[in-house]
Amino acid sequence: MVSDVVGEGVEAHACSLVGVVPNLSPDDGCEHRIDGRPGLLLDEVVTVTQDRFGHHLPADFLERFQAERAEEFRRELKPVQGAAELVQRVQAAGVPVCVASQGKLAKTRLTLGLAGLDRLIPSDAVFSAYSVPRGKPHPDLFLYAAEQMGADPAGCVVVEDTPLGVTAAVAAGMRVFGFSADSDEAALRRAGAEILHSLDQLPALLGLDG
Repeated sequence: MVSDVVGEGVEAHACSLVGVVPNLSPDDGCEHRIDGRPGLLLDEVVTVTQDRFGHHLPADFLERFQAERAEEFRRELKPVQGAAELVQRVQAAGVPVCVASQGKLAKTRLTLGLAGLDRLIPSDAVFSAYSVPRGKPHPDLFLYAAEQMGADPAGCVVVEDTPLGVTAAVAAGMRVFGFSADSDEAALRRAGAEILHSLDQLPALLGLDG
């Protein structure tokens, strides 16, 4: 099973822009959501932010953005309900679990640790789009993760919460579930996902119950 659902909310990304984008105040930072397009790579964040706010960003923007976002995560990130239990149930059934994230490895490992999932998912089962030529919505990351885990892509199941991720999983030939708790269910469905409203639905859908 491949997942990129680790418990981070869109507000954490949006509010991280406050203080690093000129003239963007705390009062309106979350109104200007770069995460109207969730799943962006960091270099895409730069492009989208410059286009959205009409600012030429300072040279240290990415460094400050990442530091601000990490602090935001430490203050506010909450685990996705049922995530740890799902990983344990899937692993108990003999199914390997990995994480394939659009983010850099350091950021993904930070969020896994804050969500309490690092004790369940080893560091060598965490993969980043920065390790492949193209990130989501291209299939490269999921195919790379499957290769590293010694798995047949056709036998992989992906849990995703963004249309970009769903599109990538479908392109990789994998079965994909869209976790709709904080996402646009219709967009996930259009991208090709089967919908999950709760993570505890998944074991039964995979035939792992009973």
